[in-house]
Amino acid sequence: MARNIISFAGAGRVAGALCMEFYRTGIKIQKIVSEFEDDGRSLANSCNASWSSELKFPDTTDIIIVAVPDHKLKELLGDIECHESAVVAHTAGSYGLEVFPDRLKRTGVLYPLQTFSKERKVVFSDLPFFIEASDKDSSDILKKLVESIGGKVHFVDTEHRKMLHLAAVFVCNFINHMLMAGNEVALRAGFSLEVLKPLIAETISKAIDNGPVRSQTGPAIRNDFNTIEKHMELLSFSPELQKIYREITQSIIKHYKNELMNG
Repeated sequence: MARNIISFAGAGRVAGALCMEFYRTGIKIQKIVSEFEDDGRSLANSCNASWSSELKFPDTTDIIIVAVPDHKLKELLGDIECHESAVVAHTAGSYGLEVFPDRLKRTGVLYPLQTFSKERKVVFSDLPFFIEASDKDSSDILKKLVESIGGKVHFVDTEHRKMLHLAAVFVCNFINHMLMAGNEVALRAGFSLEVLKPLIAETISKAIDNGPVRSQTGPAIRNDFNTIEKHMELLSFSPELQKIYREITQSIIKHYKNELMNG
């Protein structure tokens, strides 16, 4: 069975990870288009593709994956030139098919629910991808593309995908910010984040295995106001961390009070 020829608009973290994974499985990468030449040429050279700053794609490109920051997406899609048969798909979680110009007839969303960093290799096996497309044929093409790298396909409309993107902000971006705060406090005790690694690992593992509602521990769920006040005093060096601690503590207390009342 013939494999699709892919090009990319974008050369950042998401584009780089997807591009190299498709290339690793034997899919031909034809062209990388990016605003910044160094990043674009580097990615193109690593997958035996060409680079350009112009959003004009060869007629032989079957799929164009657009992986750029959300605020650039609509303008960039409006500038794409490609064959009418090409499937153009973006990777954003917060946008749907509405961002594509009418002249692009075969469009889709290919949203990988993962965080990407240039210095880390992502495991794509069973990684959830959320797909939406303008037509069944385009949907099938994107499905087969994801399955070629071992990804797990889910068909989701725009509104539900937006909610999943929001969920991802809570469990990824907000958790990372909490880790940053924890590291800042630990450093005041003379330790780095390393000493907290076993606790972090067990917290995440337990929440996945037992569910987060059943896994909550700490002074807030115990209504241990004496400890809470001591923590607030210790955080006197940072009014911002005090505010975060207070609001999250109040949220936990309120949640489990309601759980008890409704239980």
